[in-house]
Amino acid sequence: MPTAVLLGYDLEQPSFRHRMRTLVATLEAAGWQVRPERFPSRRYGLRTWERRSLLRAADVVVLHQIKLSAIEARLFAAYTRRRVFDVDDAIYVRKPRRLGDAPDESPWRKRKFAATCRWADEVAAGNEVLAGVARASARAVTILPTSIDTAAYRPTRATAADPPTIVWIGSPENLIYLEMIRPALARLTVRHPTLKMRVICSQFPVWPEVNVEAVEWSSATEAESLAGAHIGVMPLTDDAWSRGKCAFKLLQYMAAALPCVASPVGANTEAVIDGINGFHARTVDDWQRSLESLLGSPELRARLGAGGRAHVESRYSMRRYQERYLELLRRLAVS
Repeated sequence: MPTAVLLGYDLEQPSFRHRMRTLVATLEAAGWQVRPERFPSRRYGLRTWERRSLLRAADVVVLHQIKLSAIEARLFAAYTRRRVFDVDDAIYVRKPRRLGDAPDESPWRKRKFAATCRWADEVAAGNEVLAGVARASARAVTILPTSIDTAAYRPTRATAADPPTIVWIGSPENLIYLEMIRPALARLTVRHPTLKMRVICSQFPVWPEVNVEAVEWSSATEAESLAGAHIGVMPLTDDAWSRGKCAFKLLQYMAAALPCVASPVGANTEAVIDGINGFHARTVDDWQRSLESLLGSPELRARLGAGGRAHVESRYSMRRYQERYLELLRRLAVS
């Protein structure tokens, strides 16, 4: 029975849940023994040495979002048969702390990212941007887009008679991106007094000029919360950090058959096809025009929402993602 160890800093982190834990049932059904394991974010070198027995027993070890120094990467390689470096964020730079700040181009982060790529047998990258950076150091790179189980979502049930509702879902640290479209939302609220900006999160903006509807995030209710909205949004700044993001919230909107408006940055441009399943928006005026056109046309919302559902089912199928990851791990295990 082949064995896979899936390492992550936080096993409840969204990216670990969406990319690693979704593999467990598929691998086990194929006869694998699977062990998700937390890997400390400090104790460099020692953390690898402490887990040497676990690592030696595995046929393949997957490092999810974990960068190793050159020294630790060599030690890690000495204790493992085959290694995959799984990445779905631009972890070679530090995320900007404030809107408008440039990412921290840390040489130390870049060296660790390169070393981890170099000592991995294969890099599993969530998008083409990440793959392009990894190729400078990696032996082999496979693009495996973060995917979604559309069966867990139902098409929006919101109607033209309901208060118009724009939705954003995400982590508190990403709320800064919503500030980009705050002026557009304020203008739209003047034109549409019943307009709601539904924020599904654990923290919420306080905007007196916008009707913010705070919805506490829960894995049990997120799909239902999306199904009550009319339009999904994903604003982003155009920088090295944002270009590496995998656009997962757009996949959630599309799974719920919501038309999307998104900044044309990185993987957003692959998820949202302008005019087919949503619109690209760069400026505040772009955001206002795109949202206004969707708010004013139930027919347009329905057409783009159906296009989004079809797009996510064909390009971001969870079953296909699981099959391709299993194929990758099988190939490494027998090599």
